Amino acid sequence: MAHQPEKIVELSRRVERISNEKIESIVDINQQAKYLSLNARIEAARSGEAGRGFAVVANQVQYVSEQITGIADALKEELAGSIADLIRIGENTLHEIRGYEGRRLGDLALNMIETMDRNLYERSCDVRWWATDSSLVNVLEQPDAQAAGHASRRLGVILDSYTVYLDLWVADAQGRVVASGRPDRYPQVRGANVAHTEWFRRGMATADGGGYAAMDVERERLLGDAHVATYATAIRADADRHGKPLGVLGIFFDWAQQADSIVTSVGLSDEEWTRTRCMLVDRNQRVIAASDGAASLKERYVLRNDGQPRGFYENADRSLVGYSVTPGYETYEGLGWYGVIVQQPRAAFE
Repeated sequence: MAHQPEKIVELSRRVERISNEKIESIVDINQQAKYLSLNARIEAARSGEAGRGFAVVANQVQYVSEQITGIADALKEELAGSIADLIRIGENTLHEIRGYEGRRLGDLALNMIETMDRNLYERSCDVRWWATDSSLVNVLEQPDAQAAGHASRRLGVILDSYTVYLDLWVADAQGRVVASGRPDRYPQVRGANVAHTEWFRRGMATADGGGYAAMDVERERLLGDAHVATYATAIRADADRHGKPLGVLGIFFDWAQQADSIVTSVGLSDEEWTRTRCMLVDRNQRVIAASDGAASLKERYVLRNDGQPRGFYENADRSLVGYSVTPGYETYEGLGWYGVIVQQPRAAFE
């Protein structure tokens, strides 16, 4: 009961409703008794001496009826005050507990998005580090089949160690993919032109070796329409931080698998999971990950956050929404994504 204040309020309202109904029934029955008493006195008066004894009984019935009326009125007044106090206490308690639960959901949402931020920070480090690999620089400085093969094998070795990626690509300055880490799995990648993609354009435009482009989650056609978070940076001449951009390294984070592990590992009880949905929502209000596995990138979730970076609110259906915007991590500033947790209320009677 302590964990379900909704029951206190619901039971109080039920007691109020039942008591009012029963008191009204008493009043109705008592009113009928008054009418019978009145009729009995009228008949007794018509009967004269013979009806005198019956008149005594009728008067007594009238007396008892008046007492019942007084008791019913007093009961109604006393119950109304007590039940009103009980409802008020229950609602105040419910408000306090809902506030605690809402703040907790906001904290869990922050923890969820922070975990993702730390993960994506590592991706930003990976792409900048691997762009200085000599085999990737060589395939752009001296492009030939041997260099392309060596670069692809090198990318494959990296993928064997870093299982969070679907693939790694090297594209030359014209946007043609000259090497990839998984040519057997994705044969359509090699030779594809990616000059039109935002990740390639932004990667080529990075100011120096410390810069990178972090993209929102999208489907990648060349990777079987998989959901990916793409990171890119320029591969520079001589692997020098300020060298001329020769092409771009694009790395494709296996978003669905990695994000699912985060939204399904939030610290909720088994009972809470039956009525809770945890989501990651991007700056365009797209649901990019969901604990129920229903993130299609087409669903929109509009937060009522009133411009606040973190907090909670209650919907009309009494569901609680806790949220937190990405705080970023180290040099990764984040992309304006939110951690969002929507929790339905417990049933009033389980």
